[in-house]
Amino acid sequence: MTAGTIFDKTRTPLTTWFEAAWHVTTAKNGLSAKTLERTIGTSYKVAWMMLHRFRIAMVSRERTQLSGNIEIDETFIGGVKQGGKRGRGATKSIVVIAVEIKQPKGFGRVRMRYVPDSSSDSLLPFVLDVVAPGSLILTDGWRSYNGLHDLGYSHKIVRLSESGDPAHVSMPGVHRISGLLKRWILGTLQGSLIPEHLQSYLEEFTFRFNRRTSGSRGLVFRRLLEHSVAAEPVTKNDVVNGYDWG
Repeated sequence: MTAGTIFDKTRTPLTTWFEAAWHVTTAKNGLSAKTLERTIGTSYKVAWMMLHRFRIAMVSRERTQLSGNIEIDETFIGGVKQGGKRGRGATKSIVVIAVEIKQPKGFGRVRMRYVPDSSSDSLLPFVLDVVAPGSLILTDGWRSYNGLHDLGYSHKIVRLSESGDPAHVSMPGVHRISGLLKRWILGTLQGSLIPEHLQSYLEEFTFRFNRRTSGSRGLVFRRLLEHSVAAEPVTKNDVVNGYDWG
């Protein structure tokens, strides 16, 4: 019965998997592997592997692209390089964020990706993957976004220095998501992550944020189990050195 799912060849009882899924989806901010280990009584290695398999399952094969008005910008995860260097050239993990902006206020769904740099070769493929053609994309004046018109999008540049407003006012969506993401990493994960696993954590955050208005944690639990049986098998070797999200 477990063949072809993330439970394939597991030696952990399914009741333990289901208990773990319940705690993962009902805990407001999720669980670290250490907390899950103590909660369900497994070893740390088993808890860590279960969480990473669930994170992979959180990405639905059928999820649709973002549409409407979309804010896109990058944020930086990790400490400041010695010497205080900041900005797009700093040695940090770069995460690009896209979020739907609702009118007159509020945010819709979000997508995020860990990218090697802020070049157009990294940013434009992300946009093509997650945003529906014809959408209005709002960015700052970073030149790597200049090709959006040619890809079938409407593009509005929000020049923060000229607007007179702080970044969180001119582009509230991405800066709100960036702040929530960093607090989640520091709170739930105690700030402990490595770039090889960063995309997995981004997918968990995305899964949670996009279901933040659900009135029933039980439905979120059920959705995670549905995704788990629809996902392909995941081996230890698939995740130990970072899952290939390509």
